[in-house]
Amino acid sequence: MVLDRHWYTETSDTLGMGLALRLRQTLHEETSPYQTIAVHETETFGRLLTIDGLVMLTDRDNFIYHEMMTHPALFAHGAAKRVVIIGGGDCGTLREVLKHDSVERATQIEIDERVTRVAEQYFPALCESNGDPRATLAFEDGVAWMQNAPDASVDLIIIDSTDPIGPAEGLFNEAFYRQCHRVLAAGGLLVQQSESPLVHGELIGSMHAGLAGAGFADTHLLGFPQPTYPTGWWSATLAARDPGALRAPESAPAFETFYYTPAVHTAAFAQPAFMARILGG
Repeated sequence: MVLDRHWYTETSDTLGMGLALRLRQTLHEETSPYQTIAVHETETFGRLLTIDGLVMLTDRDNFIYHEMMTHPALFAHGAAKRVVIIGGGDCGTLREVLKHDSVERATQIEIDERVTRVAEQYFPALCESNGDPRATLAFEDGVAWMQNAPDASVDLIIIDSTDPIGPAEGLFNEAFYRQCHRVLAAGGLLVQQSESPLVHGELIGSMHAGLAGAGFADTHLLGFPQPTYPTGWWSATLAARDPGALRAPESAPAFETFYYTPAVHTAAFAQPAFMARILGG
């Protein structure tokens, strides 16, 4: 990441590409025990949250990611009452989960409390459901939490993590997926952000193989646009604990969405040919 008075620039030597946003000012920067958290005001994308110099979200396009990390899985399950979010410290995923009346309890497990406190200050719209009586904010390690969770105690697990490095590294392997499979009740689902299909095919393939090895009956790769993430094309991996567990949405949501619709839900499951090759199809 390069930052001068006028531009935020994120570049990757590995991918040979980058992103630049013109800045108005830097609003906040701190180093927590885990990472460096910063908030910038951009000219065209509103506020920008970065962690360790990488884009986490912007005001302008975060709705796509948060809606696609939640609504396809919740509608595919159809009756999820107990939801656990691993990561998601900006609380946008929690907000979307709690739009579903079926949800009776949503627990967010975020290792770094400072991410949430910064989000509450600079992204209050994302945190507007933090006080919902169904919500619990727990600031601890997600891997350890899952190891200690009771069998069959959760209907939906959402892994809303950063890239598979640093604190998030332990969330992308078969051993962790085995714990998730154990914790899910019958008919349970898992959804995890899975990077860009255009440039992270090896990671995506290893995730799906790990989920299959952990006992998940079915996995799907859901693609969607994300303009401020590498390549502008992102994905979520959806895994079903049991065969035949996925339902199709029957009607439009009873609440407001900005990206998700039943047609978008169906389209997200359609696989371009190269994605099928990534997954060994």
